[in-house]
Amino acid sequence: MNKAELIEAIVAKSGLTKKDAGAALDAAMEAVKDALKAGDKVQLVGFGTFSVKTRAARTGKNPATGAAIQIPACKVPAFAAGKALKDSIQ
Repeated sequence: MNKAELIEAIVAKSGLTKKDAGAALDAAMEAVKDALKAGDKVQLVGFGTFSVKTRAARTGKNPATGAAIQIPACKVPAFAAGKALKDSIQ
């Protein structure tokens, strides 16, 4: 499902206009991004939790040359599905 299909599903379930559903989805995604940038986690009970994890520095390989390279530590977004979401897809 892509963004346009998700907006269509929101329209079908909520009765919002396509424009309002798109604006609501954009606002929700922006709010999650802003919270993660601030270091917060976003917990949606029954759905899951968005958080930021720190990936440790590590040694990798350049695929072209095979030489060892140092990959620096970085922060990455993570999602952990909630119990209700897990149970709903089984």
